[in-house]
Amino acid sequence: MSKKYEKLAQDIADKIGGNENVSTLTHCMTRLRFALNDNQKADLEGVKALEGVINVVESGGQFQVVIGTHVEEVYEEVIKHLKPLENSEGKSSKKNKVGLLDKLIDFISGTFSPIVPAIAGAGMIKALLALLLLFNLISRDSQTYYVVNFIADAAFYFLPFLLAYSAANKLKCNPALAMVLAGILLHPNFAQLNTAGEAVEIFGMPMRLVSYGSSVIPILLIVFVQSYIERFVKKIIPDAIKIIFVPMITIFVTAILALTIIGPLGSFVGDYMAMGFEFLGSQGAWLVIFLVATLWPILVMFGIHHSIVPLSLAQITTAGYENILGPGAIISNISQGVAALVVGWRTKDTSFKQIANASGITGLMGITEPALYGVNLPKKYPLIAAMIGSACGGLYAGLMGVSRYATGASGIPAIPLYIGENIWNLYSILIALVITAVVTAVVTYALSLKYEKDTPKQKENSKDDKTLRIKDTVITNPIKGQIVALKDVKDNAFASEAMGKGIAIEPSEGKVVAPFSGKIVLLFPTKHAIGLLSDDGVEILIHVGLNTVELNGKYFEAHVEQGQKVTKGQTLLTFDLEKIRQAGYVTQTPIIVTNTHNYSDVITNNSNRNIDFNNELLVLKG
Repeated sequence: MSKKYEKLAQDIADKIGGNENVSTLTHCMTRLRFALNDNQKADLEGVKALEGVINVVESGGQFQVVIGTHVEEVYEEVIKHLKPLENSEGKSSKKNKVGLLDKLIDFISGTFSPIVPAIAGAGMIKALLALLLLFNLISRDSQTYYVVNFIADAAFYFLPFLLAYSAANKLKCNPALAMVLAGILLHPNFAQLNTAGEAVEIFGMPMRLVSYGSSVIPILLIVFVQSYIERFVKKIIPDAIKIIFVPMITIFVTAILALTIIGPLGSFVGDYMAMGFEFLGSQGAWLVIFLVATLWPILVMFGIHHSIVPLSLAQITTAGYENILGPGAIISNISQGVAALVVGWRTKDTSFKQIANASGITGLMGITEPALYGVNLPKKYPLIAAMIGSACGGLYAGLMGVSRYATGASGIPAIPLYIGENIWNLYSILIALVITAVVTAVVTYALSLKYEKDTPKQKENSKDDKTLRIKDTVITNPIKGQIVALKDVKDNAFASEAMGKGIAIEPSEGKVVAPFSGKIVLLFPTKHAIGLLSDDGVEILIHVGLNTVELNGKYFEAHVEQGQKVTKGQTLLTFDLEKIRQAGYVTQTPIIVTNTHNYSDVITNNSNRNIDFNNELLVLKG
C-alpha cells in the first residue's frame, strides 16, 4: 500500500475528533463516510482545507469527506488510525440529534456503499457480454456465454449475502450470523419446497414460499430484526455460555421469524414495488429520467444519491431493466464532464485549466465530484449549463423510454449496459448523450463569454480604470435577530461559501422584509426561501432555517409572489419561529449574495450583537 496518503489520513483522523469520536467509517466511490458521535467536535473547515480533500458534506447523519477516485487508498490509511468498528461499538451520539429521515438515509448509504463495487463490477461484465454478443464474437448457445453469464449473475443472485454482511456491519450485529440467515433464504432445500408448491408449516405456523434470489427488502428487514434479538440475547445469557447460546438462539429465532413473517412481508413489499415499477415504466418513466438527469448534481452535493440505489437494484432484479437511476445519472455525469472541459478550454488561469481538464475527463468516466466541487460549483455558470444540458438529454431519453439492463458505472464505459434485444435502446442513449454534450458545451461557452473574459491581467488593469468599477452597495438587514458568521452555519452548502458570500441571522422574530427595492426572482413553493434582484443588480438569497424545505410550507406564509416588484422594508415572508424550532429544525437563516463574483469583496457586519430590521448588514465593494 502506498504511503503517500499517510499524512492526509492522519490529519483527517485528528481533525474529526480522533478515534473516540468515530462510530463507523465506510467509503463509496469518492467519499469517506463517517458516522461521528459528536459532529461538533469535528473541525469541518480544517478538514476541508486539507490538501487532498475536495469538499466536506454533512448529510443524512454522516460526515462525508470528498476525496476523489483514489478514496480507497486514503481509506486504508485512515482506518489504521481509527478502527471505528472495533473501538466504537456500542457508542452512540448523545449530542447529534438525527431525524428519522437522516437515520434512514445513513442506513441505506452505509449499507449499499460498500457493495457498490461488487455490483458495478458484475454489471460491467454484463456489459462486456453484451458487446461480445453484439459483434457476434460468441453466441447465446455457447458454453462461453453460459459461464460468463452466471459469473455476472452471481453478485445479483446472491445479493442477499452481500446486503446481509453490509447491513450487519452498519447495525453493529454479527455479520457472520447475518450471512447464515441469508443462506437460509437461498438454501437449495428451501428452493425445492418452493418448486414443489405444497403448503409448508413450521411449529404449526404457515410459511409463505417465496424465491429470495436477487431480493433486497427481505434480508434488510431480517438483519434489522436480528440486531435487536442478538442484543437482547446477549443481555440475558451469562458470559460463560454466550459464545454458544447467543449465536444459536439468534439464528433459530430470527430464522423462524424470517421464514414465517419477515421474509414474506419483505417479499410482499417487493411485489408492490414491482407493480409500482411496472406502472412507472408505462406511465411516468420519462419524468423520472428527466428529473434525475437534471437534479443529480444536487443529490450528489447533499450526499443522498446513494439513497436511490435500493430502488434501482430492486427494479433491475424484479423487472430485468432499470430506468430510475442509470439513464439520468450517466446523462448528468457526461454534462458535468463536458462543462468542466469547456471551462478548461476557456479559462486563462493555467493552474485552473489543469484542474478543469483532468476533472472533466474523470467526469466523462462517471466520477463527477472533482468536476463538481473543483470547477463547476465554484464558478456556478458551468453547473447551470450542465444542468440545462442534462435536462435536454434527460427529456429525450425519458421520452424514448431508455433503460439499462445491468448496473455499473455511470460514464462512457457504461454505455454497453444499454445493449438489449431492442438495439434502438442503445441508439437512444447515444443520441441523448450527444444532445447533452452539445447543449452543455454551447451553453457553457456562451456563459463563459460573460464570466471568463476578466482574466487575471484584465482584472489588474481594471483597478486603474475607475470607469469600470461597480459602485459600492450597502445591503440592509431583512431579519431581526442575532448575527451569525456564515462559516458557523450548520450546513456546509452555505458555510463553504459555495453558493456565494454572505452572513446569517438567528431570528428573534418570524418576519422577513425586503433589504432593498427590486424584484422577487425566486420564491420556493415551500416558502422557506426567497431570491431577490435589486434595482442595482444585486442578487440575494434568503433561506429561512436549515432543511426547512422538509416542512413543505408548514409554518410559513408568503406575502409576495414571484416576479413581483417590492420596495425596501416591505414584508416578504412570515413564519412561526417557535413551531419550526419545536419541530427540530435549526433556524439559522443564511443571507447569500449569489452573484458574489460581480464584486471585489463582500464585507459583513461582524459585530457579535443583535441586529434590527434595516440596520446595515453587508457592504458589496465594486
